[in-house]
Amino acid sequence: MQVLLSEADIQTRVRDLANEIARDHPDGVHLVAVLKGAFVFLSDLARAMPGHCSVDFMAVSSYGKGTSSSGQVQVLKDLSSDVEGRDIVIVEDIVDTGLTLTYLQQILRARSPRHLRTACLLSKPSRRKVDVPVEYIGFTIEDKFVVGYGLDYAEKYRNLPYIAVIGD
Repeated sequence: MQVLLSEADIQTRVRDLANEIARDHPDGVHLVAVLKGAFVFLSDLARAMPGHCSVDFMAVSSYGKGTSSSGQVQVLKDLSSDVEGRDIVIVEDIVDTGLTLTYLQQILRARSPRHLRTACLLSKPSRRKVDVPVEYIGFTIEDKFVVGYGLDYAEKYRNLPYIAVIGD
């Protein structure tokens, strides 16, 4: 494995993102993490957030039992709290095709939040199939398979404090 983003670089950028989000949501924000990959990012983002924030989780799948997207998104775990009238930021680990995120944004927008924005740690614009809005981007990366900092390969490597490229 080759380290792509160091622990120090990630932590610096996460603090910057927390400040940007807090600036845009001075009355507080409800962070909605997409499981499983975004849990580490959410944890560090919430701790770095000045002011009030609350958290919740969703789990979605577009892969089923395969290794490529089926194009059909299924909600595996829904929110525990109501989002109507609240400032919501979806917290994603990585945005590549944008299909799952587009679906998730549609679901949440239908629940009438005051604001709905998205933060992702990693963006792979070369893989986009749909133009999906992402207001807060940690890092833009090339189309490489990455692990660490919550991202996995067969449930391994989530615990790495950095982002690494597998293969290549």
